Order: sequence, then structure tokens, then C-alpha cells
Amino acid sequence: MNAGAFLDRLLAPLLGTDFRRRRLLARAPAGPLRDFLAVPPPAADCRCDAVPYLALDLETTGGDPARDEIVSFGWVAVDGARIDLATARRRIVRLAGAMTPASATVHRITDDEAAAGVPLADALGELLTALAGRVLIAHHARTELGFVAAACRRVYGGDIVVPAVDTLAIAGRRLARAGQPPPGSLRLGALRRQYGLPRYPAHDALSDALSAAELFLALLAEAPEPPPLRAWLKRD
Repeated sequence: MNAGAFLDRLLAPLLGTDFRRRRLLARAPAGPLRDFLAVPPPAADCRCDAVPYLALDLETTGGDPARDEIVSFGWVAVDGARIDLATARRRIVRLAGAMTPASATVHRITDDEAAAGVPLADALGELLTALAGRVLIAHHARTELGFVAAACRRVYGGDIVVPAVDTLAIAGRRLARAGQPPPGSLRLGALRRQYGLPRYPAHDALSDALSAAELFLALLAEAPEPPPLRAWLKRD
């Protein structure tokens, strides 16, 4: 990690995410990353039901953003309490390396499908355009944030900061108030069953993004009153 990135991470908790965004913007190369960073995110004191979101899911070749690749992106916009299906997108990425057998078994994307996919730069640029000015929704958001950040460094040579809400963390805090959550109860499918949501195919980036969006709205509807965004934002 270079000195600038270290300083960003050191000061961000004190001066806020927008401080880091502006520092990254000042040295970002022209292109999709700079355009993304130029759009301020929603204010943290906005009510959660009045914020624009983008639900995102990634399928990858493994769990290490520094070593593994993104196989597919899936996303859909959520405006307040409404999912905009017209914005739904799924992009399969042309891999630089080989598809691992273990990952292919999970997401069922073949080598031929990946070979016919779009370059990572194209899919990432499209995602950043859709995500600008929005808050990310993901289930176990650390995965999506880690891989998107690694992809930005690889493609643009720059870092990114993305405000995010993590449906796993929000649901986990609620279940923890009633005691230790049972094993497996925080998985996306298990939580959807608890909230009476329909069953979708798992390990497809778009259907998992839609699943996370619907779960987020179910969690929001359960709240006695819509909390401020800062209460649900993922903490570093």
C-alpha cells in the first residue's frame, strides 16, 4: 500500500467517506473511475427509504480479490422502496486466466461462455456508471467491495470508495437480539425464506442481486420507522 492510500485509510474514519472520495478523485485518471468519484453519494442523514441504491452480486473464480477474477456481474437499481427492473443487467466477463473447476460447478458458467464474454474494463465501466451517486446493496458486501476495488486498481490503476449496506450484517444484528443465530440462518436463501420471499436460482449474479434487493426492502419494511442511512452503512 502506498503512502497516499495508507493516509486515506488512516483518516477516513475521522473525516468521513466523502473526504476519501475527494482525495481519490484528485488523482484518479480520466475515465469511468474518475466519473464515478465525481458524483457525491447520498448524505448519511437521509432516511433509508429515500436513498438511491444499486444491488450488486458477483460470481468469481475464488474468494481472493488479489488473485481471483470476476466471472459475472449482476445488478439492479433500487430507488427508495422500489426495484427498477428496467435497470437489471447481467454481464459475463472474458477471463484472463482459466476457469477453475470448483467455481464453474458453483455458478455453472462454462469456459465457452466466459470466452464469449465482455472485457472486464467494459463491464466495470458500465457498473460504475450505474453505481454513481448510489449506495451499494450486497449480501456479505465485503466480497463485492473487495473485488470491485481490485478490478479498479487492475483496470484504472486507482482506488475506489463505495458506500454500502450489507443485508447479511443488518439481518445478523436483528437476529442476534434474540440470541445466537443458528448456523446457516444468515445465508441469503435462508433469510429470504424467513421473510416469505420467493425462491430464485442461486449463484446467478443477476438473480442474487435481485434477491439481495428484495431482502433489503423486507428488512426496511420491518423497521418501526425508516432509519437514517448512517445506521445501516457498512463500517470499514
